[in-house]
Amino acid sequence: MAEGECCKKLKPLLKEWNDPMKNRMLGSQLEVSALGLGCMSMSSLYGPPADTQEMIKLIRDAHDRGVTLFDTAESYGPFTNEKLLGEAFAPIRDKVVIATKFGFDIDLLTGDRSGGTNSRPEHIKAAVEGCLRRLRTDRIDLLYQHRVDPSVPIEDVAGAVKDLIAQGKVKHFGLSEAGVQTIRRAHAVQPVTAVQSEYSLFWRTPELELLPVLEELGIGFVPFSPLGAGFLTGKIDEKTQFDPTDFRNTVPRFSPEARKANLALVDVVKAVAVRKNATPAQVALAWLLAQRPWIVPIPGTTKLHRLEENLDAVELDLSAEELLRIDEEVSKVQVQGERLPEAALKMTGQ
Repeated sequence: MAEGECCKKLKPLLKEWNDPMKNRMLGSQLEVSALGLGCMSMSSLYGPPADTQEMIKLIRDAHDRGVTLFDTAESYGPFTNEKLLGEAFAPIRDKVVIATKFGFDIDLLTGDRSGGTNSRPEHIKAAVEGCLRRLRTDRIDLLYQHRVDPSVPIEDVAGAVKDLIAQGKVKHFGLSEAGVQTIRRAHAVQPVTAVQSEYSLFWRTPELELLPVLEELGIGFVPFSPLGAGFLTGKIDEKTQFDPTDFRNTVPRFSPEARKANLALVDVVKAVAVRKNATPAQVALAWLLAQRPWIVPIPGTTKLHRLEENLDAVELDLSAEELLRIDEEVSKVQVQGERLPEAALKMTGQ
């Protein structure tokens, strides 16, 4: 594509989000803030759980700063993250959009996990009762299937969620890490409002098939790990030591060797940040926001200053020429290492 054609294509998209925290649409009916807040790291996977009262304050601070979309799952903890959000949202429930997820084989009484998936309709409906109780609410605004269950037809999953929507317990249906044919089949039974998958300058595979299908069907996209699990912030190098309980210790692209090679990607982002008087994280998020007007990233954090830094990305204006230059420079970097351990990768893109 010629540079002039690229500029014409991108400039209308840039105008969509120049207004700080201007809302965006997921699907045709769910309006949310341009950036959401991923809450997983408050309870699990990135090290020990953070202080509950501090996280309640952070969640409410995020809302005070314009964030309306908050992302959790029954598996985060398990259960503890939903309980945290339920307490945090008690005084502001009607002012926020809560997204949670079902789909792993979790004992609904003990929280014990088998490691596999479970999207049998009866399990979905029982799991949602637990989600509602922990979140202290009478409805879930956006309910995702966390991972596709190969043993249950997606039509049955969509049908179960359709029943929950008819009962008023769920407002919108979403899929996480699903393949495009699964998305099409689910959407034919119950319209899908949003798909959640990893997407960032560190992982651009959704551009090949997923984004065109979402655009065709009118489905919103919610990228998780929009900062590459922290790598695109520029605060991580090959010498960084993660907490023993941090999941990144098991991720191939976070091995010391891969991190050293992948710093070439961070260098591209840092160079733009210097020119724009911004931070690498802000550049990475602004780049994502510029890709489509129906993309709503959900960066996570446990720190107020990081939250404020991320939210300022909505005000960062990247021109079409700058976006083209970023694309050209990033395309020269061959990212090393798989984005997830082998067992987790087998549960994606089905």
